[in-house]
Amino acid sequence: MTGDPLDLIGDLLAMARAAGADAADALYLARTTQGVQVRNGRTEDLERSETQDLGLRVFVGRRSSIVSATGLDPERFAPLVEQALAMARVVPEDPHAGLSPLAETGFVDGTGLDLLDMARPDTASLLARARAAEDAALSVAGVTNSNGGSATASLSDIVLMSSAGFSGRYARSGHSVSASVLAGHGTGMQRDYDYHSAVHLADLDDPAAIGRSAGERTVARLNPGRPRTGRMAVVYDPRVSASLLGHLAGAVNGNAIARGTSFLKDRMGQRIMPAGLDILDDPTRPRGLAAHPFDGEGVRSGVLEIVRDGVLTNWALDSRSARQIGTTGNGRASRGPSAPPVPSLGSLYARPGTLTPAALMQDIAEGIYVIELMGSAINGLTGDYSRGAAGFMIRGGVLAEPVAELTIAGNLNDMFARMVLADDLEFRRATNAPTIRIDDMMIAGA
Repeated sequence: MTGDPLDLIGDLLAMARAAGADAADALYLARTTQGVQVRNGRTEDLERSETQDLGLRVFVGRRSSIVSATGLDPERFAPLVEQALAMARVVPEDPHAGLSPLAETGFVDGTGLDLLDMARPDTASLLARARAAEDAALSVAGVTNSNGGSATASLSDIVLMSSAGFSGRYARSGHSVSASVLAGHGTGMQRDYDYHSAVHLADLDDPAAIGRSAGERTVARLNPGRPRTGRMAVVYDPRVSASLLGHLAGAVNGNAIARGTSFLKDRMGQRIMPAGLDILDDPTRPRGLAAHPFDGEGVRSGVLEIVRDGVLTNWALDSRSARQIGTTGNGRASRGPSAPPVPSLGSLYARPGTLTPAALMQDIAEGIYVIELMGSAINGLTGDYSRGAAGFMIRGGVLAEPVAELTIAGNLNDMFARMVLADDLEFRRATNAPTIRIDDMMIAGA
């Protein structure tokens, strides 16, 4: 590739219009990733990848198509446009197709989001980070083997342009460290892990702290029992509590609403959670792992309240799903180079409550503290919920012995209505939630 991506993509869109497209947009993603993994002190994997992906979407009336290519080569633009238009002219019409009417006109970048860190760790630095994490994990008494320590660094360049006048570009860096180890022997072995990801290297947790946490988590899980079968309170550790927000995101997704396949489809404006509980999608948080200045259709990013004071207030909508249900989009389009935009909530978080996690549990005579969820049997139409889990018993308001091989079941309508949030929210993931308690869950155990 020679030339600025903005100029080249502008040329591609002009070529598409001249060839007969009524409208067009294009997404360009360039990414460089370097990663290492060590296991038991030895280097096990060294990787470096550089990718460039281009996606062109064209509209001919209410017909549209998407074609993709690797790289940004002007010599390949003409056949790319020809292929896209030929496909668009033979597909069925979609009455809801089109560019977003909410897209900005002019240029938008990532100013204010602080998504680019100029630190460029070399292979030696990444190996040192991975080894520090693994060494710390292996030093924990009771740890018997390692699944490895890893470290990565990445840099992405994102460009989106449309024939309606939008152009946007931003860069994003990323750094991560993780460790996974085993404890025990034979059939009594247990595994656990810890990890951290950050946009800026300076925000990344100390690798040794990650390793120690992984080791301590693993040893704490040794010799698990199975709880009795029955109804009891369940407390979700922050590592898994965000999964509840993920189920909410699926239920308010505009495509599910338009198809009528969501258990929340008739609940807009109604209370679905306790009073005082707020859940928001905020892609504008500086250094956020999923922060972005504009969505997949060029709509400027902003904060969206999904639940306010327990009341459902918004769906997640791109322009197509908004047209399907007869309303206006809200800038929640996500897309890749080879696929059309779809609604998505990538930066969800729940505002924390006022109780500490200890206070949240103190009146639980018998309950389950969940640290891991396995499998998923979620019925999006009815809200029925069933997941395998592992964690610890809660007895007399405090954590007790480890438990495993249990199933948690309920219905998300009831679960959402009974959620109580602790005060320990930390922004460590794309979707974030504090410790969450839900009473009267069905536990299938021994």
